[in-house]
Amino acid sequence: MNAFFAAFLAVAAALANGHALAQAWPAGKPIRVVVNFPPGGAADVIARAIAPQLSEALSQQLVIENRPGAGGNIGADVVAKSPADGYTLLMASGGTVSINPHLYPSMPFDAQKDIVPVAAAARVLVFLVVRPEIPARTVAEFIAHARANPGRLSFGSPGNGSSPHIATEMFKAATKTFMVHIPYRGGAPALTDLLGGQLDFMFDPGIGLQHVRSGKLRLLAVGSPRRSPLFPDAPTVAESGMPGFDADSWFGFYAPGGTSAEIIGRLNREINRILGTAAVRERIVALGGEPAPMSPAEFAERARIDRERFGVIIKAQGIKPD
Repeated sequence: MNAFFAAFLAVAAALANGHALAQAWPAGKPIRVVVNFPPGGAADVIARAIAPQLSEALSQQLVIENRPGAGGNIGADVVAKSPADGYTLLMASGGTVSINPHLYPSMPFDAQKDIVPVAAAARVLVFLVVRPEIPARTVAEFIAHARANPGRLSFGSPGNGSSPHIATEMFKAATKTFMVHIPYRGGAPALTDLLGGQLDFMFDPGIGLQHVRSGKLRLLAVGSPRRSPLFPDAPTVAESGMPGFDADSWFGFYAPGGTSAEIIGRLNREINRILGTAAVRERIVALGGEPAPMSPAEFAERARIDRERFGVIIKAQGIKPD
C-alpha cells in the first residue's frame, strides 16, 4: 500500500467516523440547557417544564444551568461560544435577540449569527398588576393616580431592556406619566419586592398570577393584543385607551451558530411535539402564556419583527442598559 493510498484511507475513515458520530447524536454526554435568567422566572419555568420530556425523547440527561446577568447576555454568550455540537442550548426570552442588540452599544456576541433559533416554546403575556393598597381598580384610575403622584410610584422589572421593562416604557409614553424604574436580576426578585410593598406595580410575565388569585395583587389589564383566557374579564391595555399596545414576547430555544440543520431539525420536532402534551401546556398556561410551536424559520422571522418594533421604542424612550 503506497503512502498516498494509506493517507486517503485514513481521511476517509475519519470522515466516516465523524459522520457516524453526527448521526449518533445525542450520545455520550448530557445536554446542557443554559437559562439566561435566574430561577423562578418565566424562562426558567418553561425550560424546566419541557426538559423532562425532551430528555426522555433524546435518551439523554438534560442539565439546566441558570446564568443570569446583563439582560440575558451573559448566559447567551456562554452558548454563543460553546461548541456547535448539539450539547449546549439556550432557553431565553425573545429580548435576547430582539432587544439587547439595540440596548447594548457593544454586544459580546452577534445575536443574529452566533446563536440560531431552534424552537419557540411560548408566547408570554405580561399583566399589569398593582399592590392592593394602590387606589385603582381600572387602568384609567391607575393613570389618574400616577399623574397625581409623578415620580412617587415605582415599578420593577427583570432588568433594563427586559420585556416587562419595555412594556412599562410603552405604557408611560402612551399615558405621559412618570414612574421610577427599579431593575432586578430577574422577574422573581422583582415580584418578591412587589409583594413585600417595596414596589407599587409591574408588568408581570405571568409568574405572579397565583397572587392575583389569592388577592395579594390586583390585576388591571393584559398587555397583549387579546384578552387572556385565564382572566377573561380583565381588559387589554389596548382596550383601555391605548390602541395597538402589544408587549408580548416569545420565549424559546437557541443553539450555537453552526449547529447542524439535522440536530436543529430533530430538536425542533421534539420540542414542538412536547408543547402539545397536557403537562407542558398546563404549565405554560399557568404562566398566562400560550404554547407556540414554530419552525426555526418562523421563529427567526418573529425575532426580526420584534427587533424592528422594539428598536423604535428603545430609541424613542432613550432606554439604556443597567
